[in-house]
Amino acid sequence: MSSLVIAALVCAFTFGGAMAGILLHVRLPEHHRNDNSKDVIKLVMGLIATVAALVLGLLISSAKTSYDAQKAEVQQLGIHLFQLDHILMRFGPDGIEAREQLRRIVSSNIARSWPGQARGKAVLSPLEAQKESEELFRRVASLPVRTGPQQADQARALQQLVSMWETHRILDEQAGGTLAWPFLVVLVFWLTALFVGFGLFTRFNLTVCAALLVGALSVAGAVFLILEMNQPYRGIMQISSAPVRNALTPEVR
Repeated sequence: MSSLVIAALVCAFTFGGAMAGILLHVRLPEHHRNDNSKDVIKLVMGLIATVAALVLGLLISSAKTSYDAQKAEVQQLGIHLFQLDHILMRFGPDGIEAREQLRRIVSSNIARSWPGQARGKAVLSPLEAQKESEELFRRVASLPVRTGPQQADQARALQQLVSMWETHRILDEQAGGTLAWPFLVVLVFWLTALFVGFGLFTRFNLTVCAALLVGALSVAGAVFLILEMNQPYRGIMQISSAPVRNALTPEVR
């Protein structure tokens, strides 16, 4: 289910809860609307509002931190790819096969991590991707070394490969998101209950209705941001694959 659909459902639940509260206001007996009842309900609403605000704030902060970290990792991966490609370029014809294999691996990884950008590209299975990576490592390790600088380049290329694989493994693990759905369900329940309380002691008019709608849209927007940043390679706020795509020259010469 997309983030927009879930955010729309959150908005519907919270605003619907507010309308239900206004309807209850009309139907509740008078002794349920006295000052003592209002004070107790306001205390409970204050408790729920505090907990919900803290949880929303923590979730947004955590999602933003994770999103920024993954964006930095993608940029770092692009830098490693650029450096590795230029190191292999210095080996001349001996490094052509390794560079071509590197491009195949990167193309498959982009198609797997950013499904919307696959565009018919072949996606290697995890086992095939591992075999390709191991083959690339062996190919780079077996490059003929004729000079001291080439020996240093080979060692650096192998180090770059290890760093790239570690970074890509982390990105794969983080791609699925970490938000637990029961947690989100409980949060939506709190917000809905809070909006029921908002409508419970007020009368229906357009101004109140507009204010409650703005509030519902605000909390739905917060949930939307959390969900979007929790799936950084899909959706509207996805991390760009440009640092990885642009790291390699289109052709090997």
